[in-house]
Amino acid sequence: MSESPAEAVGTPGGGRSATGKRPNLFARIALFVRQVVAELRKVVTPTRSELVNYTIVVLVFVVVVMLFVTALDYVIGLGVLALFGD
Repeated sequence: MSESPAEAVGTPGGGRSATGKRPNLFARIALFVRQVVAELRKVVTPTRSELVNYTIVVLVFVVVVMLFVTALDYVIGLGVLALFGD
């Protein structure tokens, strides 16, 4: 559903009718619901192996970032102790 809200309602010119008014509230809500349903139909559920791979990638990334932040914290801590003394 690649149409804009104005095209979906059938009014050219940015969602305004020929008289210059926007569609009523219920038409806009109905359009929103139709667009949500159309987008949900595009969703593809990953297979089990894809899900396992994605989970492993996320966990490895989190561990790498955690190690980086830990090392940065340690270096900054050493710098502060060297600067201000004990």
